Amino acid sequence: MVALGSVAMLTIGRAWASGSVSEPGEDLNWSKERDFWSFRRPLPRSQPVVKNKRWPRQRLDYFILARLEEKQLSPSIEPGKRTLIRRATFDLTGLPPTPEEVEAYLKDDRDKAYERLVERLLFSSRFGERMASLWLPLARYAEDQAYQVGSDTKFFYPNAYKYREWVIAAFNRDLPYDRFIKLQLAADKVESTNSQNLAALGFLGLGPKYYNRGRLDVMADEWEDRVDTVTRTFLGLTVSCSRCHDHKFDPITMEDYYALAGVFASTRMINRRPDGKSEDDKTEAPKMDPDTLHIVEDGEAHDLNVFIRGNANRKGPVVARRFLRVLSDGQPVAFKDGSGRRELAEAIASSNNPLASRVMVNRVWGLFFGKLLVPTASNFGHSGEPPTYPALLDDLAARFIQNGWSVKWLVREIVLSATYRQSAATDARNAERDAANELLWRMNRRRLTVEQWRDAVLFVSGQLDFSGGKSLELDDPANHRRTLQARISRLKLDDLLMQLDYPDANVHAEKRTVSTTATQKLFMLNSPFMITQAHALADRLTADPKENNARRIQNAYRLLFGREPEKSETELALAFLRKPDASEMSRWEQYAQLLLVSNEMLYVD
Repeated sequence: MVALGSVAMLTIGRAWASGSVSEPGEDLNWSKERDFWSFRRPLPRSQPVVKNKRWPRQRLDYFILARLEEKQLSPSIEPGKRTLIRRATFDLTGLPPTPEEVEAYLKDDRDKAYERLVERLLFSSRFGERMASLWLPLARYAEDQAYQVGSDTKFFYPNAYKYREWVIAAFNRDLPYDRFIKLQLAADKVESTNSQNLAALGFLGLGPKYYNRGRLDVMADEWEDRVDTVTRTFLGLTVSCSRCHDHKFDPITMEDYYALAGVFASTRMINRRPDGKSEDDKTEAPKMDPDTLHIVEDGEAHDLNVFIRGNANRKGPVVARRFLRVLSDGQPVAFKDGSGRRELAEAIASSNNPLASRVMVNRVWGLFFGKLLVPTASNFGHSGEPPTYPALLDDLAARFIQNGWSVKWLVREIVLSATYRQSAATDARNAERDAANELLWRMNRRRLTVEQWRDAVLFVSGQLDFSGGKSLELDDPANHRRTLQARISRLKLDDLLMQLDYPDANVHAEKRTVSTTATQKLFMLNSPFMITQAHALADRLTADPKENNARRIQNAYRLLFGREPEKSETELALAFLRKPDASEMSRWEQYAQLLLVSNEMLYVD
């Protein structure tokens, strides 16, 4: 294919504007494109017929079991109650269960004991904190910028935590997901400029700001961030790929991109004081009112030209602000209400939109199984991977909408299922046929996120502080709050977060990598944080002078792992503790640190 020169591109741009050539995208068969699996509206599917009718507990189990039986695989047995309560408590709250909670669950031999456990966890205030740890990296949540000139902090967000607190509260009160979307894009338009939900606009208002913001090319980079974050988060589409050319794989044109970019070009980021006025753009972060919100509001509404090859100095035709054509019924209608944020929010959160429910169901599924139904969580287009269980994904997405877009309903459907309640043990026969566990014949053993792991260390040592409020630096020795409450930097991500795979806060992060490095264990062995927690844990375990070491070891295993120690583990521990202290740390402090850095502390079955 011969590349077009700049003169030819400009000529084409003028031809578009004059109507002498067909509109871009007219060569696409839009009816055929809308028939792609992710662009079709999800509908409830017929419940599959299975042979083993005793295994399913939830509707979703029939879809899993039907495929397993087709491939001559068998689901794994249910693990013991200790494993289930530890798994469910970590998954729903981000923390381990207490020994008292484990004992209460073990003694509850009534019907539906597990169901009652799940309900208690769903209505814990810790649930919203756990779900927020999924959401904030999607929203590229951060409190500063990737670039800083000297001590200039005028582009920083000292009160970013108000958006974080709003997200936590929204999940705790089970705010319907469609409303969750609308408020983050247009709370001021959907409700009012005095809405109690204005902090939700931090989804847009906490985005990157660049120096020389008055230049068109710099503003275009900021608009690209908004388009990319919104479309990948809510729609699972890589629309920003169309900034310079029509999408190479998906039915998304440059006109689609600039139609959405126009919405954000008509929106301005503001630091809104409690009196409703904006902070001066030159106000440094430490001098901002403590109740300031970092949000957006409508500016002068205007449509954008297509920037030919993405060059802001080469302008093609003007494109009206509107929704994506492939997700519209025929030609999309131009947005007329100010910037168009409200209309965009309503289009995304519509039950007729085939993507919003599918994308969220997939993200929540991945949170609890460690494996997504659609592996490319933010790319549901042609270049993304297809779902492993397409009928199941559609059925869950359709029923998610039918059940009022309730995230707690969705979580309940998943964690009450027989699929979720499988053992993580490997079956040799199944492993030969599906070594990667693509079809979910067992539960995946998962490493805790950095938030879960650090919080668990503080929790078992008796040091965890559940208070919220203004963010603290994670490396502050006095910071014993949940890791979620730490300050997140685009300029320099905290070392612990970086070591344990917290995503880059400069961009939307669809998933987390899981790396295994020597520096991770070196941190656990040598960091002042871990040594301090080992001291605290040792003090907690030896607080009662009447207890012998065998009982203290038993208490340690109950506290950290939710189980009883094996005989060999007790014998090894006793032999270690009998030896004289050989360092600045006592034997009990060394033993406490050994337990804290163990793999069992870092993984959940």
